[in-house]
Amino acid sequence: MRKIELKVVAVSHSLSQSHGYALVLSEESGNRRLPIVIGGYEAQSIAVAFEKMSSQRPMTHDLIKNLCTEFDIKLKEVIINNLNDGIFFSKLICEQKGNTVEIDSRTSDAIAMALRFDAPIYTYEFILDQAALSIENEGERSTSYLTGITPAASNPDDITKKSTAELQELLNTYLEKEEYEKASAVRDELQRRSKSS
Repeated sequence: MRKIELKVVAVSHSLSQSHGYALVLSEESGNRRLPIVIGGYEAQSIAVAFEKMSSQRPMTHDLIKNLCTEFDIKLKEVIINNLNDGIFFSKLICEQKGNTVEIDSRTSDAIAMALRFDAPIYTYEFILDQAALSIENEGERSTSYLTGITPAASNPDDITKKSTAELQELLNTYLEKEEYEKASAVRDELQRRSKSS
């Protein structure tokens, strides 16, 4: 399968989980965004690595990187390789003395490690087909930034009561505002309706 490269573009509070965050990855050569719900600790670890901040004591992901460095283990790439019941699965592709090893990982941990090793992040077309959001007018947006971990506005819209046309309009609005988790919820509702009709 052809691998598609992704990059981190945002981390924000999750609307669907009170203590969760949404990690947003963007297609390197395209206009799709892949939102992934992650925990608070992982969101902090990703933000620290992305912004190249340092802490007084190593965080868990820093410790793992230090161990790998000491034992001459290189993280070559991260692959988000499966999606099952809304849960993303990933692999760390590591190399030590010419031997390649694949290690199963939670996606949030894999991204935190990829940022620390400056390793590329990949996924496959079938995952983007299932879970990505398409952004129109990509040239008008900057996509090489992290928006920070900030509270998101509450979502007053009850999408189950809206018509399909209203949902499509709402989806476009959320995409324009780069509110990817809200857009994901609308996309999922549209997909649910298309399957049941």
